[in-house]
Amino acid sequence: MISLRLRQARLAAGLTQSQVIEKLQRLGVSLTKGGLSKYENGRSIPVPQLLFKLGQVLGVVPKYFLKEPTVSIQWLAFRKHAAFGKRRQDGIKAAAQEVVENQVWLQEILQPGLKVHFPVRRSAPILDDAESAAAALRKQWSLGELPIESVTSAIEDHGGIVVECEGKEDEFGGLCGWVNGKYPLIVTSSSISDERRRFSMAHELGHLSLEREGRAEDKQEQWAHRFAAAFIVPASAARMELGERRRRLSLEELVILKRKYGMGVKAWMRRALELEIIDAGHFRSLEAQLRRAQWAGKESLIPRGKEHPTRLKQMTLRALTEGLITPEKAQELCPGCIGEHRGDEYQQLDEILALMNLPEDEKGERFAEMAREVEACYRSDKELTAFEAFSDEDLLDE
Repeated sequence: MISLRLRQARLAAGLTQSQVIEKLQRLGVSLTKGGLSKYENGRSIPVPQLLFKLGQVLGVVPKYFLKEPTVSIQWLAFRKHAAFGKRRQDGIKAAAQEVVENQVWLQEILQPGLKVHFPVRRSAPILDDAESAAAALRKQWSLGELPIESVTSAIEDHGGIVVECEGKEDEFGGLCGWVNGKYPLIVTSSSISDERRRFSMAHELGHLSLEREGRAEDKQEQWAHRFAAAFIVPASAARMELGERRRRLSLEELVILKRKYGMGVKAWMRRALELEIIDAGHFRSLEAQLRRAQWAGKESLIPRGKEHPTRLKQMTLRALTEGLITPEKAQELCPGCIGEHRGDEYQQLDEILALMNLPEDEKGERFAEMAREVEACYRSDKELTAFEAFSDEDLLDE
């Protein structure tokens, strides 16, 4: 258990074994790379003092190393740049697993009967089947054909888990899998625009919704892209906005639709082509116009914050407010959720929680004392006592 957690924490921190050794040396701890490897492989167990120092280096509390893993993730797809190596992929997966463990723990406390409303994965022999699968998911989630305000919220509201991991733009696009064979999981990059994150999450929904067997990786990506476009802009909505057939489209027209549906101009062009609203020749013409206008990839017109996961933070604050966890536990589950500097409302919350945890007799005495304090305040405040009660006549016009 310690070995597994040690390696997971190192990968999540994005550190090599050599970098961990260097950081330990700055803390006055001498450890060889071979020694650290033994700890990570489970061939030796670090003493408590060393675990404490390793926690400092890796940004975790020492008890993290003793916590039994509670989730198992079956990873399905990882869209990444060719230079995004295995060590960095493992780092993203390790960081995501930490967040997932916290969220699943909270869900099972706060929502033990939570039902996951995700479809059974369906076979898609032809590309048009991806279109049908997207329409079926929209119907299952009662989304109709109107623009989706937030793809992230739609996923979280139906039992999915969305995790945002740090990463440079264009390093990785998305990652998905299943948690404990029950919860669908989507991991996105924090560095990309909300607009790209929105399409990326719909793309990963495609991987989660469609069977993968018998299809090459490039075909899987093509099917998932078609699913994403159809999920964000259903065919009927695209034809309503653009018409059944068009000889020409204007970029300005597509920018308006981008604002409305949260799907990029180039994706709209591709959508019009795949639905045969425009032909391939006009699609190439629009691509040339887009390059000349230097719009591609530069504008993000989705309101910021619409495509960021909120469920973990909301559940952490709920558990804290209900007195189910301590502020320290809240910080551990969702770092930064309650702020580095706790305001007056959290100080009051601490006082309320402390009061509610008192023995019944002490609690009764404290409530009686508070009542006397309030009564004394009321009787001494002329603004509260210097008025007469309203009568029915006061409520009627003269």
